[in-house]
Amino acid sequence: MVLQLWETLKEAITAYTGLSPAAFFTVLALAFAVYQVVSGFFVSPEVHRPRSMEVQPQSEPLPPPVQLGEITEEELKQYDGSDSKKPLLMAIKGQIYDVSQSRMFYGPGGPYALFAGKDASRALAKMSFEDQDLTGDISGLGAFELEALQDWEYKFMSKYVKVGTIQKKDEEGKESSEPSETIADSKEGPSTTNTEEEASAVTHDETSRSIDEKTAETIEKKDVVDGDAANE
Repeated sequence: MVLQLWETLKEAITAYTGLSPAAFFTVLALAFAVYQVVSGFFVSPEVHRPRSMEVQPQSEPLPPPVQLGEITEEELKQYDGSDSKKPLLMAIKGQIYDVSQSRMFYGPGGPYALFAGKDASRALAKMSFEDQDLTGDISGLGAFELEALQDWEYKFMSKYVKVGTIQKKDEEGKESSEPSETIADSKEGPSTTNTEEEASAVTHDETSRSIDEKTAETIEKKDVVDGDAANE
């Protein structure tokens, strides 16, 4: 069936064009090539501009890092990337860094997203993704793990901006606060002053009594002397 159609087509080409089938298809290919070349002169160059030359939409520039000073671990959790309006922060060995420029890694959906908003020193040292290792406690780590953590710290120091520190905790697990010590000192101040005033008052009373006693003895001696002189 196909061969019959092909033979019929060749006979038609020869009958209507006077050319052999090979010559006919060659002329047809040349005509198509000429059409493509000629049409290129009349079409706007923007149509044929490659995609690589097209202007890509620029992403919005990141805001400058904001210095936070000393904050607690609970406050640091607010900067885990869940709020796109806030910077993306992460801490190593108590030092907080702005990692917003690497949101694809530390932001939501990134491979290291669980480190964001935390001090992940132990997890980075052990290259662990366990919840119990998402802490700044590095006690008990080996030399190799501490060296790995040091490499991470150098990387962050060279690539990201430090924006604050994590508030240290006292022995009872509470955040230390200098104002509380000041308040305690202020409370102790009045009591110390009152004690000094009481001691001063006691000393004054004793001094007054001693002076009164000496004055009375002097008066008695004078009376005795005057009496003896009158008798004489």
